[in-house]
Amino acid sequence: MEQKSQAPKFVRLTGEERRALLIEAGLACMARGGIQEFTVDKICAEAGVSRGLIIHHFGSMNALLTEVYAAMYDGSTKLSRELAPGETRLAALLDAFFAPEVFNREAFNIWLTLWGQISINPDLRDEHRVLYSDYVRDVAAAISEVAVANGRAVDADALARSLVCLVDGLGIQHCVEPASMSADDAKSACRSFLQPHLGNF
Repeated sequence: MEQKSQAPKFVRLTGEERRALLIEAGLACMARGGIQEFTVDKICAEAGVSRGLIIHHFGSMNALLTEVYAAMYDGSTKLSRELAPGETRLAALLDAFFAPEVFNREAFNIWLTLWGQISINPDLRDEHRVLYSDYVRDVAAAISEVAVANGRAVDADALARSLVCLVDGLGIQHCVEPASMSADDAKSACRSFLQPHLGNF
């Protein structure tokens, strides 16, 4: 006798899993339509959850927005945390900056939306100050390691800030016109900027 297949059992997510689900839904909505899509109804529809869960897990839409911002920073740097044999941290950072997972039109649509909110949203501006400071400090440390190894004297903080601005500008160009700025072109531009100061790495 043929046995009937059972319906899949309901899976109860933990609070942390639901938070992650809502952050991913927020990112998907923002990638699709900018800040206009970043609404309670659209995020909850994307996540397949009830409207009350955003307030339950985050307290406010502003709090969710800052978590989305933090998630974008984490996604941009996590690829550089493990070095290949013989690789410098700076080379790993450049690889991470221009990896397909983060250097794509969808990701920069999100970044452009978030950057546009920083000047008008005090909560997001506070989050940006912390995350951006940590980000630049990490890049400066990687630059310093190469400078010391190559016997170069540089202002690592200033170079790091300039490099971050260059990376952002290259990403915007890729977002506007992907064919005009490939990941390889962008990485080459960063190396051309850094090597006169640092030598080879």
